[in-house]
Amino acid sequence: MAGLNIDFKKIQQEAQALDVNNLGVWPLWARATTSAIVFILALVGGWFGVITGINEQIAGAQLEEQQLRAQFEEKQKKVAALDAYKEQLEQMKKSFGAMLGQLPSKTEVANLLNDISQTRVASSLEEELFKPEAEASREFYAEVPNKIVVTGNYHSMGLFVSGVAALPRIVTIDDVVIVPAGGNAPKDQLRMTATAKTYRYLEDSEMASSKPGARK
Repeated sequence: MAGLNIDFKKIQQEAQALDVNNLGVWPLWARATTSAIVFILALVGGWFGVITGINEQIAGAQLEEQQLRAQFEEKQKKVAALDAYKEQLEQMKKSFGAMLGQLPSKTEVANLLNDISQTRVASSLEEELFKPEAEASREFYAEVPNKIVVTGNYHSMGLFVSGVAALPRIVTIDDVVIVPAGGNAPKDQLRMTATAKTYRYLEDSEMASSKPGARK
């Protein structure tokens, strides 16, 4: 097979003589080369457009992922806070139930007052006054104050206060005033004036009647 002879000088002369306004007279090799270059440029441009579109889609997907992740984390925080709130509410209900269990009913108040009197006797205090006063209604309970005046030494009064605090029902000692007993009493005798408050829970009928608008 004969060798391929290419006249590069002739090709150079023809390339210099090419008229861009008259492509029809171009030699075959020039038209073929130009078509190949145009095809390659079009192919590269097409791939560039495809790659650009893919990159835009990837960027959009990444942005959407970040937004969804942020929304998920925010909702996860709310769920965690809700769980903590539910747990706290449950603890509050238990604490409230335990406190409510320490409040006597209306019929049990008399027994509680008797327990206070028995605690006084056990503490070796002499009673000068034990006077129940008017109840004060609150939202779900009532305060039952009792004015007390007792005499005895300091140690006996300490035993009385400790004994009242140890009762299974809630009793508080308020407005305490301690002075020497005076008169013919021994020097170590003191007189304590105080208000012993007991608490009872309100019956449903009592809470209904105490609400605004329940009574005309």
